[in-house]
Amino acid sequence: MAGYKETPRQKMIAMMYLVLTALLALNVSKEILEAFLVVNESMESTNESLSARIEGRYAKFDQQYKMNKDKVEPYWQKAQTIRTQSNDLIAYIDQLKFELVKVSERKTDAEVKALFYKDTIINGKPASMLMLSEVETKDKYNATTNYLVRPNNKGEAYELSARMKSFRGTVLTTMNLPETDTKIGLFTNEEGHTYRDADGQKQNWEQHNFYRTILAADVTILNKIIGEVKSAEYNAINYLYGSVSEKDYKFDNVSARVIPRSTYVLKGEKYEAEILVAAFDSKSKPDVRVLNGADKLTDKNIGRAKLITGEAGVVKLEFPANKEGPQKYAGQIEMIDPATNQTVSYPFSGGYIVAPPALIVAPLKMNVFYIGVDNPVAISSPGLADESIKSSIDVGTLKKGKDGDWVVRINKKPKGVSKVYISASAKVGDKDLSLGKKEFRIKRVPDPTAEIAGQTGGQMDKNTLLAAAAIIPNMKDFEFDLYFEVTSYTFATIVNGDWLPKNVRGNRFTGEINSIIKSGKRKQKFFFENIQAKGPDGTTRVLNPINLEIR
Repeated sequence: MAGYKETPRQKMIAMMYLVLTALLALNVSKEILEAFLVVNESMESTNESLSARIEGRYAKFDQQYKMNKDKVEPYWQKAQTIRTQSNDLIAYIDQLKFELVKVSERKTDAEVKALFYKDTIINGKPASMLMLSEVETKDKYNATTNYLVRPNNKGEAYELSARMKSFRGTVLTTMNLPETDTKIGLFTNEEGHTYRDADGQKQNWEQHNFYRTILAADVTILNKIIGEVKSAEYNAINYLYGSVSEKDYKFDNVSARVIPRSTYVLKGEKYEAEILVAAFDSKSKPDVRVLNGADKLTDKNIGRAKLITGEAGVVKLEFPANKEGPQKYAGQIEMIDPATNQTVSYPFSGGYIVAPPALIVAPLKMNVFYIGVDNPVAISSPGLADESIKSSIDVGTLKKGKDGDWVVRINKKPKGVSKVYISASAKVGDKDLSLGKKEFRIKRVPDPTAEIAGQTGGQMDKNTLLAAAAIIPNMKDFEFDLYFEVTSYTFATIVNGDWLPKNVRGNRFTGEINSIIKSGKRKQKFFFENIQAKGPDGTTRVLNPINLEIR
């Protein structure tokens, strides 16, 4: 268009177009500014409302702390840390807003305070709010951008993001939340959060929010961050207060409970029990009034009741067990109801039995101890745990098996001894209490019965006899699992009128004996005599003879 000369009419049209464009741009700018003003005022009102809710929660927290310091203090201390850090961060952001107006307007501190803050009432309390409508440079960004975002990560925006990240970390740790949790805001440059400009180029959080952002937008964004700080603080305080409430007493349905160490008490010892309310609290110190021998605590007998102060929410109860037979007691738990701060009583009653010491030693299979075998026995005492009982035997050995029962082993009978004694004691409290002793007879294992194919005599088929092929010692009607070993025997028969004996070692038929049996005739008799067998106790027994006739 070089060298082209416009007519006066064309110049006028172009000038009017430029003026119209400028007017249109000016109207849009005013609308945007007005929107920022509206949003900012709404944010400040919301923040003040949230502040009131936070203060209400702190007031309840302080009330619980005064009523039960030992219980609430760990959570209350964490709440104070959150409160201090939140206040510090909000104070920093408020000062940051003040400095932005100051650098943008180029005014003194006094001028900023006089011109741009105005007292108002929010939620019934006086508050100070920045009146953006009175700021002349609210649509400018050069001074504020230079203050907030400068090259090489300089500027107050970077200090702001660091403080936000620190406070966010405190809240997450307090609430036991992971770093990636999205419930708590205050995100800046955390991993997984990407910021881009209008052209799609990556930015950091500071540039994305405050680079070439007009003052009105800066203030609105800062008020939004204040809202996130207060919201995070409110969530953290609710979490801490809820941690106290989860373990608090529920007095809408509370009953007393008595947990005795044992309802069966040995004479000379003490009855012990723990008394607690259903809503158990390890940090409370309940008082208990208890009267031994009473069915119920009344106005008439309460003066004779014993007062006991509990520790860690538990009251330990002890009575001397000097009298045998059923015993009873009654009382009441006295506690402070945190809802009303009044003393509340919960009645209880209980009973126990006092019995003399007793020892039970029961043989599990036979009523004697047999020599050379394991004799299982059960040793116990009513009202005592098996693991608390210690036992001993005066002859042989007494050991505890894998299944919890005991095993008596007597390998050899001492001369002149026909009885054995088992004694027991138990650890009751701090003392070893004797439970007494029991007497048992000592006997050797009975002789087995020698059999061939299950018979001790009579007729037998030749093939059955050959198939048996051995003498078997059988322990009939004996409960122990043990075996005798036949070491030798004498075989004999009559052949052509001659007595034909054969001595054999072991219990099996020899080849020669099998040949004799095979050639045997009907009605021919075979004799198995002098049968020697060795038992588990090492002794050799002579067993019964076996006389068989070929059928």
